Amino acid sequence: MNGFMTVLKRDLHLAIRQGIDSMTVVMFFVLIVIIFPFGVGPEPNILARVASGVIWVAALLASTLSLERLFQIDYEDGSLELLSLSSVALEVIVLAKVTAHWLTTGLPLIITAPLLAVLLNMNKEGLLVLILALVVGTPSLSLVGAVGAALILGARRGGVLLALIILPLYLPVLIFGVSAVDAIINGFEAKAQLLILGAFFLAALPLCTWAAATSIKQAIE
Repeated sequence: MNGFMTVLKRDLHLAIRQGIDSMTVVMFFVLIVIIFPFGVGPEPNILARVASGVIWVAALLASTLSLERLFQIDYEDGSLELLSLSSVALEVIVLAKVTAHWLTTGLPLIITAPLLAVLLNMNKEGLLVLILALVVGTPSLSLVGAVGAALILGARRGGVLLALIILPLYLPVLIFGVSAVDAIINGFEAKAQLLILGAFFLAALPLCTWAAATSIKQAIE
């Protein structure tokens, strides 16, 4: 736990010093959602019907912006190799860095999402479920993204390769996140969808942490 907290505090401190990265993610998220009505028109009923899908897709795309830097900077300056040689398990280090990524990327998106949902004419019931689905689903995005970020270490044009790797893996989170909101809006319960999102997170927590740590070991060697 001490090793986890040390790495987490280190990454959070670096993220605060480079606050432009988090701001870029949030601004990209906001711009996607704001621009979308210009393409489909300002009709309130249409916007309300597609609001959850637009917000989730924007969140997926925005979360990928900072993933390439998750391990790359530490890999290039040798810090990642030093961390791997420490007494702290590499899986713990990966989990700490993923947690820092979610706190600086996923959490700001969740905080921003309600305002954008209101702008897209989403009702109160859908808004509450949207926030809950984002809280449950966005950690899975960071975990899956960590695997892709570890796989591209040392690769040229890693950003494009990263998107090709992780975007298909994001589809389950996208599908059940959107369907949870649509179920509530249409008068059904969203418990099943939220449970599936939670199950996906519980499965991704050990599997993605182990896969990312294994990929980092291979890149370092």
